[in-house]
Amino acid sequence: MLILSPVIYGQEQDSLLVQEILDFQIEQNTHFLSKKTSPLSRKERKKFHGHSFYPVNLDYRVEAEFIRIEREDTIALQTSSGMIKFYRPYAQVRFSINGKPCELTVYQSYWLRGTKEFENYLLLPFRDPTSGTTSYGGGRYLDLMIPDGDSIILNFNLAYNPYCAYTDGYNCTIPPRENTLDIPIEVGLMLPEGH
Repeated sequence: MLILSPVIYGQEQDSLLVQEILDFQIEQNTHFLSKKTSPLSRKERKKFHGHSFYPVNLDYRVEAEFIRIEREDTIALQTSSGMIKFYRPYAQVRFSINGKPCELTVYQSYWLRGTKEFENYLLLPFRDPTSGTTSYGGGRYLDLMIPDGDSIILNFNLAYNPYCAYTDGYNCTIPPRENTLDIPIEVGLMLPEGH
């Protein structure tokens, strides 16, 4: 039987986590370059040479306390087009990054929760001090799934930009004011070139 020391196991675990992030980056580029899935027009795809990413940093992959919001409520969040989208504030997530305590609200789409494919899907829209400088000013998103227990992994290395960061004609949810972090999140997708 092979027994791994904690150091070797930790290194292998970190390698798997880094590979997950690199796979995400490849997937993001592939998605935008494919004429079948890209939000970009043909002309825009020709000018697109791939996303810019912050360096991978596993300090921004954290375990958060997942505090469900028991009261069923529906709120309207503003979008980039001036319209609104309806969400249920589903949970508060509390966590620390580099010793700094943070709290954000996670939302469930009122429309998507009625579909089989996305019934367990949650959205974490957020802004931070990089928004509008090295990351998109309209904020970034993390996709999450409803956990079974009272904790959840937040991997900000997987933070991505809404389509509105790249092209017109989309109705992207704007992170509410309370989902603004004081700590810069220097991982995930960066500000698109020319935006």
